[in-house]
Amino acid sequence: MNVIDDEYYMGLALDMAERALGQTGVNPVVGAVVVKDGVLVGLGTHLQRGTPHAEVHALNMAGSNAEGSTVYVSLEPCSHYGLTPPCAERLIQEKVKRVVVACEDPNPQVAGRGIAMLQNSGIEVKAGVLRERAIKLNRKFIKFISTGLPYVTIKTASTLDGKIASKTGDSKWISNEGSRELVHTLRHRHQAIMVGVSTIIADDPQLTTRLSVPGLSPIRLIVDSKLRIPTTAKVLNDNLAKTVILTTEQADQNKAAYLTEHGIQLIYCGDNAQVDLQLALKQLGQQGISSVLVEGGGHINGSLLQGKLVDEVVLFFAPKLIGGVNAPSSFVFDGYDLMQDAISLREMEVEQIGDNICIRGIPVWSGDK
Repeated sequence: MNVIDDEYYMGLALDMAERALGQTGVNPVVGAVVVKDGVLVGLGTHLQRGTPHAEVHALNMAGSNAEGSTVYVSLEPCSHYGLTPPCAERLIQEKVKRVVVACEDPNPQVAGRGIAMLQNSGIEVKAGVLRERAIKLNRKFIKFISTGLPYVTIKTASTLDGKIASKTGDSKWISNEGSRELVHTLRHRHQAIMVGVSTIIADDPQLTTRLSVPGLSPIRLIVDSKLRIPTTAKVLNDNLAKTVILTTEQADQNKAAYLTEHGIQLIYCGDNAQVDLQLALKQLGQQGISSVLVEGGGHINGSLLQGKLVDEVVLFFAPKLIGGVNAPSSFVFDGYDLMQDAISLREMEVEQIGDNICIRGIPVWSGDK
């Protein structure tokens, strides 16, 4: 039996916000609920960057019932003029009685100012209701707005012995259909997807989102230090999503000119033999890319882990043992001498998908434990 209280209505606001994951760009996902005299009178979700925020949609639906109501919002109402007017100001204009907030907005332009604006206008504010769930929901936004860097998720699918392909390179299919559907949901919920050029050469993937209902396809990021990508690759020719190549100053300039002429953006990330992934992420953040799903091979995965550049891992395991001394593995890097120095996972979640297991977690490095 559900008890109708602040958590009940905030849960509804968070449910609505979650449904918009992936479609708000660098903006957070936000849900809002308006309740008057125990009756639900308004609902709203922020749907797309530059469009009205969740509070505006909910207040518009509530109409005259907004006056004297309680508004539940999953993120502190904004207090500044951006692409849209401040929501705190609109709440004041509507003469709402009370505002319940899940968590404060880490955006330096807000950061408590929205709550203060409401309180200074005589509106009662309660903050912190379902705070942890709200923070988790907007991890990508919080990382980006706080650091200017995209939130990085590594996804791998492997056998139980950690292989992402057989010794011949065959990888179709390790995971089951249900796991692959979840991967496409992950693509929908990230602004960009990253792979190495070896994946393009071996598999010629589309790297698009294919769901039973139409989904958003992420920007395709190809790590290619020498521009070895074939000009016939699907990601260069299918026009299904934007493709960006992360390369180095050592790249073939004739190939670079060809790609640029054909509408492919190149981002130069250092002058070493390998792409500087830390520099790459910094430049992607400067271009407004707030989240990256990495579906690369073991070397990219290992380099990102070794550089402490990973925010989350999503690991799919199939009940198979393939063996092979030279079969590619999920993570390839120098590693550590002592088990106590191994990267561990916190906030771990385990889900069974048919005969597959999905493990999610936040990496913790030895120095941070």
